[in-house]
Amino acid sequence: MKAVHIEGPGRDYRLVTTTLPRPQAGPGQILIAVAAAGLNNADLLQARGLYPPPPGASPILGMEVSGVIAEVGEGAGSWKTGDKVCALLPGGGYAEFAVADAGAALPVPDTIDLVDAAGLPEAAFTAWTNIVGMGRLAPGESLLIHGGTSGIGSLAIQIFAGRGHRIFTTVGSAEKCAAAVKFGAARAINYAREDFVAVVKSETDNKGVDVILDMVGGDYVQRNIAAAAPWGRIINIAYQSGFRTGVDFTSVLTKRLTLAATTLRGRTAEQKRAIRDALMREVWPGVGTGIKPVTDRVFPLEQAQKAHEFMAKTGHIGKILLQIA
Repeated sequence: MKAVHIEGPGRDYRLVTTTLPRPQAGPGQILIAVAAAGLNNADLLQARGLYPPPPGASPILGMEVSGVIAEVGEGAGSWKTGDKVCALLPGGGYAEFAVADAGAALPVPDTIDLVDAAGLPEAAFTAWTNIVGMGRLAPGESLLIHGGTSGIGSLAIQIFAGRGHRIFTTVGSAEKCAAAVKFGAARAINYAREDFVAVVKSETDNKGVDVILDMVGGDYVQRNIAAAAPWGRIINIAYQSGFRTGVDFTSVLTKRLTLAATTLRGRTAEQKRAIRDALMREVWPGVGTGIKPVTDRVFPLEQAQKAHEFMAKTGHIGKILLQIA
C-alpha cells in the first residue's frame, strides 16, 4: 500500500510517499480502506520528533481517517465490510489502509461527504471528553473556546451551540470572526484587536465564563483564570504558546476554580470506546444536519509535505485533509 514516510525526523523533516505492507485487522479491530486522513498539530510535532506515538501504535502519521471497512477482526462488534466509517487512531492514517479499534469508529451519515468525514473524529472526541467529561459543562452554562476556527473549535462551537450554550471564542481575524459566528458562537473575539478577558467580563456582567477550552497556554493561563466565573473549569489540551508561564493562584483559590489538562492519543481502548458511545448518543444524531465538518483544503496524499507547510501557517478555517482514495 502507499503510505507517507517521515524522512529525517526533526526541524527539517520531509514527508515522502513510500510502499509498505498492508496491515491486517486483529481482534477487536477493523481495517479501513482510507478515503482521507485529517491533519492535526500532533502530526507536525511527531514529524519533528517531539511527539512519539504510543507503544504499539503505527509509526505512520495520522490520527483520524474516513473510509470504507475492508476487513473486520474477531470480536469487532456489529461492523461489517463495506460500512462507511470515520475513526480515531493512535497512528497510521497517512496510508491507503489503516487499522482502527472498533470502539473508536463512528458511522458516516449519507449526508456527509466521505472525504470531509475525516475531519470529524479527533475534533468530536476531543471536544466531548474535555468540555463535558473534564469540564462538566452543565445546562445553561457558558463556554469559551480558544481557536474557534480550528478543526476542534469549529466543530465544538456547532455541538455546544446546538445544545443551547452561550459560546465565546477567540480567533485571529475579521474573516475568522465571521466564520465563528456562522458556526454558532454568540461572540467571536479578534485577539489581535481585543482583550478576551475584558470582552467576556463585559458580556457576562463581570461574572466570567463557566468552562474554558484552551490550546494556547503561555500567558493565556493567567488570562483564563481572570476570565473564569466562580467555580469555573479551565481545560488545556495544548500549549502552543509555551508550557511555562508565571501564575498568580490567588483567583484560583478565591473563585474555587479547577485547572486541568488532558491528552487523548494515549488513552486506552476502553476509555475511547466510552467517549465514542457518548458521541453516538448525544452528538451523532445531529451530524449531517445541524453539525457538519468544516474543511478548509484537501491535498492529495503525495502532497503531504505541502499540507504540513500549509497547516504550519495557521491561516486555515476548519480541517486540512489528505485525500487518499
